[in-house]
Amino acid sequence: MDGRDERHKARMLRKKAVVDAKIAEAQEEYGLLLVHSGNGKGKSSSAFGMIARALGHGMKVGVVQFIKGAASTGEEAFFRRFPNEVRYHVMGEGFTWETQDRQRDIAKAQEAWAVARELLADESIALVVLDELNIALKYGYLDLELVLADIDSRPMLQHVVVTGRGALPRLIEAADTVTEMNLVKHAFKAGVKAQKGIEF
Repeated sequence: MDGRDERHKARMLRKKAVVDAKIAEAQEEYGLLLVHSGNGKGKSSSAFGMIARALGHGMKVGVVQFIKGAASTGEEAFFRRFPNEVRYHVMGEGFTWETQDRQRDIAKAQEAWAVARELLADESIALVVLDELNIALKYGYLDLELVLADIDSRPMLQHVVVTGRGALPRLIEAADTVTEMNLVKHAFKAGVKAQKGIEF
């Protein structure tokens, strides 16, 4: 060969040394605040993947779904099979363009936050997913500073995932990990309807 394999091996050895050093330095452990935002698909899907991962490690999980709720989803149907491990709360009445009632949306968001606060105070719950909370915050249905204070007061090792488009700058600043899902292409734009197992 032209030495390409040897160069590759040398490059990977250097990379391994850098990665190993970073892993050795990263010794802190505490509950993280993760934010999944952006216009692309996959924000909630990623959070539900984390729920599956947590359950695989024997952890207990709490879910509060803001906004969503008019129709059942595959993830709700699946995770309700684990009532001792997952506390699942669907608190919304549908997307804001469907409900068209701001005061009712505010009341539902505040009811949902009361449930979220209970989960955030429970030391037995290792992961709390606040699905579509970003939407409720963006529209001003909830007070951001109150939400951040409640999240900050949670048990030290409890992880929180917040999903939804339009994450506010203050939430992004408070988060430990932020992922922006960017839309490159979506079947819906080509006239393909939302389908079971893919969108819901």
